[in-house]
Amino acid sequence: MARTVFCQRLQKEAEGLDFQLYPGELGLRIYENISKEAWAEWQKKQTMLINEKRLNLMDPEARALIEKEMVAFLFEGKDVQIDGYVPPEK
Repeated sequence: MARTVFCQRLQKEAEGLDFQLYPGELGLRIYENISKEAWAEWQKKQTMLINEKRLNLMDPEARALIEKEMVAFLFEGKDVQIDGYVPPEK
């Protein structure tokens, strides 16, 4: 049976992640408070961010930026600002 969490991003009960996908305390916080759906949304945003800013994930500054954006997106309800990206109209 799938585990459910109260997702802080979506503000509702939703299917939780199968295992901790990010290291350390932050990873545990994500595992306990973020749903699969919200994590999938973040993964898309993260890919766009990496491509847009041409980030090298071997660079500690790039990883710090990604982590800061991830926390803002998942826990503070902020959207990722990507220069030059225009979301498709609904």
